[in-house]
Amino acid sequence: MLRLCFLAILALPLQLLAADPPTRPNIIFILTDDLGINDLGCYGRKEHHTPNLDKLAADGRRFTSAYCSQPICSPARAAILTGKAPARLHLTTFLPGRADCASQKLLHPVIEQKLPLAEKTLAEHLKSAGYATGCVGKWHLGGAGFGPKEQGFDFAHAGMANTKASESEGGKGEYDLTRQALGFVERNLDRPFFLHLCHNTPHIPLGAKPELIEKYKNAFNPTYAAMLHTLDDTVGLLLTRLDELKLAENTIVVFTSDNGGLHVLEFPDSPATHNTPFRAGKGFLYEGGLRVPTIVRWPGVIPSGKVSDVPIIQADWVPTLLEACGVKTDDRFDGTSVLSLLKGKSIPDRPLFWHFPHYTNQGSRPAGAMRDGHWKFVEHYDNGAVELFDLAKDASEETNLAEREPERVKAMRSKLTMWRKNVGAQENTPNPAFDPALYKKLYTDVDVSKLKAGKTAAEMRPALQAWRNTMNEVLPKKAPKK
Repeated sequence: MLRLCFLAILALPLQLLAADPPTRPNIIFILTDDLGINDLGCYGRKEHHTPNLDKLAADGRRFTSAYCSQPICSPARAAILTGKAPARLHLTTFLPGRADCASQKLLHPVIEQKLPLAEKTLAEHLKSAGYATGCVGKWHLGGAGFGPKEQGFDFAHAGMANTKASESEGGKGEYDLTRQALGFVERNLDRPFFLHLCHNTPHIPLGAKPELIEKYKNAFNPTYAAMLHTLDDTVGLLLTRLDELKLAENTIVVFTSDNGGLHVLEFPDSPATHNTPFRAGKGFLYEGGLRVPTIVRWPGVIPSGKVSDVPIIQADWVPTLLEACGVKTDDRFDGTSVLSLLKGKSIPDRPLFWHFPHYTNQGSRPAGAMRDGHWKFVEHYDNGAVELFDLAKDASEETNLAEREPERVKAMRSKLTMWRKNVGAQENTPNPAFDPALYKKLYTDVDVSKLKAGKTAAEMRPALQAWRNTMNEVLPKKAPKK
């Protein structure tokens, strides 16, 4: 009944339907917040009910080796909008970042606290080509003076990150964002448009309708499963409206996540999810933190029902979508167009690189990584340790082959070092206030990158609570407000 009422409110007179959509394709880019690689039904998660997203995957192409450009919020979002590596942007962790503390061997580099206005975004490229541009939902790339409207978006609506769940709203403002997204689409039927729809779902704190939480009481995390139910429903509302407006055939829909799912205790209602069989999650350069669910639909152009294991990365989206829209530019990107791959053809093999010089709230340490073919190399900056994995045989990254493959390690380390130099990556510096005992307690005694999922999130919390308390306690105390 609620769904029918929602659609009735959004209904428009027939004369507003787009009988002759623009020649250039519209773009709807749906970005979720901390959604894990295996959290959707079409990725094999049986306890989560996501029929609309499963159908989107059946109607388009689904990727199993799609990577974020950084396993944490702000830099991933910057890469999506600029086509550039976070290391080049000097925006390598969430804003404002985790404070330096005594448990760190190294200090964080001083990063940009916003996406610089000099960086040309996908919205600016498309706006100059006649597109209407709208950003709905989470931004997290800068405050006043550095928001969506300063970066090429005609329309912006942030909404609320957390809402009180009710008959008409979920726990993360999903329905409000969807109403605003649909309003933007309906106001721009006479021109091509780019809608950047950034849901706050399923970021902590988790929140959902009580009746849905009860419905999914047997899931790993009932609240998380309930949130995905609501997210899927709102995606369904949007896709249904595209059909009604006769826009679906000329609209590229991309659905993805900013980074991997949260697999550790960071809030009372977490762990939010697990990324089995992949190692770790949000904040880590292991596969559970880097792989993100990615679905792309463009009827008549992208073959339906296809699954690809070819690696792609978030920095690819700008050159890919510009090519799809026929927009020319002389700008250079760290990503490359994968339009031919979307259409069912092949693309040349290429290495992928990451530089993440930060300690995180999730328990990771400064590191760099590289994937080349089926080989994955990880370099830990604070102790010089290296890891090498054969992802074709060890997707869980459990067997470190570095000692058996010294020449491969040497070559990959050299390539990663050269890449960092070429992009002007910022480096760490020693921490003069380093406390080895705290480091041992947080990063040696407990290695949460190897954490295995229990039957439920609730079952896992007690064993992680002491570690979580220490992670929080080492942070500098905030001065009381006067």
